Amino acid sequence: MFVNNAWYVAAYADELTDKPLARRILNQPVVLFRSPEGTVAALEDRCCHRGAPLSYGALCAQGIECGYHGLIYDVQGRCVLVPGGHRIPPNARVRSYPVVEKDGFVWLWTGDPTLAQRIQPMDYPWSHDPAWSERHDMYPIRSSYLMMVDNLMDLTHLGYVHGRTIGGTPSAHVEARMRVEKTPDGVRFVRWMLNSPPPPTYVKAGGFTGLVDRCQEFRFVAPSTVLQWTGAVDAGVGAYQPASPQVKFAFRLFHGMTPETETSCFYFWSMALLSPDRQPWDELFNDVAATFKEDQAIVEAQQARLSELPDPPLVEIHGDGATLQARALIERLIAQERAQPPTAAVG
Repeated sequence: MFVNNAWYVAAYADELTDKPLARRILNQPVVLFRSPEGTVAALEDRCCHRGAPLSYGALCAQGIECGYHGLIYDVQGRCVLVPGGHRIPPNARVRSYPVVEKDGFVWLWTGDPTLAQRIQPMDYPWSHDPAWSERHDMYPIRSSYLMMVDNLMDLTHLGYVHGRTIGGTPSAHVEARMRVEKTPDGVRFVRWMLNSPPPPTYVKAGGFTGLVDRCQEFRFVAPSTVLQWTGAVDAGVGAYQPASPQVKFAFRLFHGMTPETETSCFYFWSMALLSPDRQPWDELFNDVAATFKEDQAIVEAQQARLSELPDPPLVEIHGDGATLQARALIERLIAQERAQPPTAAVG
């Protein structure tokens, strides 16, 4: 089950070029495209004539042309042309989805379209802030989006999964000071690892020569987005904010986990680096990308094992506080939607 009444990242804005883009979002086939005027559209990926995927077609001046019999649909999903000049049937249309282009992301809403008009996708200004340098990528993940949420909300795994990159020693993560709190739209936690050895990535990017104080702040926004700030200073300085001159190493990360199916998702991540002129940007980005590939490997293996052995109950431990709160919030949102009467979709 998914939370339908929410905004999900469907694509990066720079993915929409001169061709249709097919994505399965919350188990629904969607085609994304940009009109000649620059308008972003999201339609059901199915021609209403014979069911051919519209993503097999081509973009044109009026919208998107089906690659099977040439019917053309506008950005609202209405058929505007049937080849041969024939009358267009009044029911010749496909579902259109609310879509918003913002801060370099294309956000999609699969639920009640009237609710989408009242809520805006979250802000991520660091994608275009001149003080920060940004890069991004997307990984298809063969696991539930919930496993990726779990992975981000419990960082005690860093010392074990990411020991060669950003992890550091396992004991520093297990013994980290941590504060967890509820927010109006999710869960926030902050972790401090004081007087700890810097991991290899920190040494290369921040030029650390001794022990450091690390701080990590994660804000989960239900149902599937996490905003992260990570910083490090020389041990004993005690400054954790990005604007502080003591911070040698700081970056922000956007994590968007968009469900594809019950057991697969798209992982959109954007990294914004503070003061890139002082740090080896390409090498750092590659190290972070390698870190997320390590996450991908472990959650895919986890999904495979849980799909094979779904019945034995899982045991909770002391580090699961933020994860359990995030999961509980998602479950409440799903329950609320199931208790509400369905509404008609656009189109």
